[in-house]
Amino acid sequence: MRTEYTMDSLGLGKGSRLRLAEVLRHTKGTISVQQAAEALKLRPNKTAKMLARWAEQGWLSRVRRGLYIPVPLEARSSDISPEDPWIIAEQIYRPCYIGGWSAAEHWHLTEQIFRTVLVMTTRGVRDRNPHIKGIHFRVRTVSQDALFGTKPVWRAQVRVQVADPSRTIIDLMDDPALGGGLRSTIDIFQNYLNSEHKNLDLLIACAERLGNKTVFKRLGFLTERLAPAEENLIEACRTRLSKGNSKLDPDLPSPRLVTSWKLWVPEGWTK
Repeated sequence: MRTEYTMDSLGLGKGSRLRLAEVLRHTKGTISVQQAAEALKLRPNKTAKMLARWAEQGWLSRVRRGLYIPVPLEARSSDISPEDPWIIAEQIYRPCYIGGWSAAEHWHLTEQIFRTVLVMTTRGVRDRNPHIKGIHFRVRTVSQDALFGTKPVWRAQVRVQVADPSRTIIDLMDDPALGGGLRSTIDIFQNYLNSEHKNLDLLIACAERLGNKTVFKRLGFLTERLAPAEENLIEACRTRLSKGNSKLDPDLPSPRLVTSWKLWVPEGWTK
């Protein structure tokens, strides 16, 4: 814990002050060894030691190996949480996008508050539920071909990709768990249909490009139940059904088969 807030008090001399200031000028939100090395024109191994020393002195906070965030002068401890978890996700998991319930929150398609940030990445990761500096993440791996249907948003001068509203819905139809489960997914879909983001042609295009025809079963079935007036969307889904039966929600017991949509559904959904 720092009791005073001057660089000199922690042994940060003039040279180190200038170097730290140079690093902060050339980075946005997070600081990697590579970024700092380029800013200082130093070898990565020497830069890594310098960043580690600044972290020990309390001027940086280590997020994970080789990645840091600056500690505000007013902070009483270097053990701080990132101001914007999306920036951390972008730095660690890129190429990636913010998806599922996190994207739904961003587009105001849900009033539910989710404490975990959902990240879709092409990287293979071991820990799919990491806790990083007090932030909970849920990480899903997708193919490179699945990086579409996103929009860039700026978070503290950092460009982060987030699933657009239509892509968000298709991801939820691909796996309702990405929406927090079937009930939450249904609420998000209803809000989408009643929002300015509604674009049914784009919805079909996203589903076709994703390539999972089970999406059309879930999308058509739910549209028929929730918005039967959307006949064009229902028919578009019906003409794209794959062979075989699927589950409306793979995580729920589904003993009833709706033959018209080739979907196994939970009790009560056949009425």
